Amino acid sequence: MRKFRNILLFACALLVMQSAAAQTPDAFRRRLAEPAVDEESGREARVTVTETDDAARTVAAAAAGSRRSDRFQGYRLGIYSDNGQDAHGSSLAAKSTFEANFPGINVYWVYDNPYFKVTAGDCLTEEEAVMLLERVRSLFPKAYIVRAEMTAANIVQPEVAESNESTAAAEE
Repeated sequence: MRKFRNILLFACALLVMQSAAAQTPDAFRRRLAEPAVDEESGREARVTVTETDDAARTVAAAAAGSRRSDRFQGYRLGIYSDNGQDAHGSSLAAKSTFEANFPGINVYWVYDNPYFKVTAGDCLTEEEAVMLLERVRSLFPKAYIVRAEMTAANIVQPEVAESNESTAAAEE
């Protein structure tokens, strides 16, 4: 049930962000249902969207602008946490190392008295966090999974940034 709730929250967050970009839920559904062709195999993939009554009401409420809460529980990786004498500089170094080796994954640096903490990733499910943890383990062997409060912007932001980069490149 938790996975369904996370997926539903993610879908709602996407719809809210898409609405802000002047796209209707119907346009989003049509875009999602368009067939995609795998370039390597040439096979066509199709997504079928089935909406329950609860989901339809939630999407309609989000599209209408009524927001119950824009925060939800997700998962991140803890890659650094220390309160030692060198903790400030070491935490910034850990953040920089992560950003250099894993571009496109959000990294968060925070001072939570007395600890300097660095977390990374925006995972909706624990399974996603485990997969990310396996990718990161070679550079951060002491990394661990933490629950984190996230917003829709945390999830959607990287896609928006990629979209903006490709638009800027096309304009040049």
